[in-house]
Parts: sequence; structure tokens; C-alpha cells
Amino acid sequence: MPWYPYNPTGIPPYSVTNPAFYGNPQANPPTCTSPRDFLCSIQATDSSGQPVITFALLEEMAFAINNRTETTNVKLRSSVV
Repeated sequence: MPWYPYNPTGIPPYSVTNPAFYGNPQANPPTCTSPRDFLCSIQATDSSGQPVITFALLEEMAFAINNRTETTNVKLRSSVV
């Protein structure tokens, strides 16, 4: 499955559940710096260049963000960019 960098752009509110806020699919996860606080990228099934965000993936994203712990399909980045 490809990796999708989370790139919220435009006018807020931003949503991790909106596939439009993810960049082009990549073969490898992008480099995300520590400390791991906010969503950097997700690994998901592809649908015409956008991630398919399933309920299971949403649960994994919530776990990773709330616990500040990366998971198999969720990479986090520093809160300071």
C-alpha cells in the first residue's frame, strides 16, 4: 500500500478524514521528525491517487495521535515545523 503525506492547505477547518488533504501516493513513508505529535502520513489503499480512509485506519490514526506513538500505518511529525 502506498503512503500519503498529510498536507492540509487552504482555509481551515482541516480534516484528517478528508482524502483531499493528502498528497500524492509514495512508495516509502516520508521522513518525519521527532517529537512525534501530529499526523505526518498514512499508509492506505489507493483510489485514483487518494487514500481510502477506512474506519479501522481512523481508529489507528486516533490511537497514534492521542498516544503520540507511531503505528504500522500512521507516521507522526514534530509540532514545531
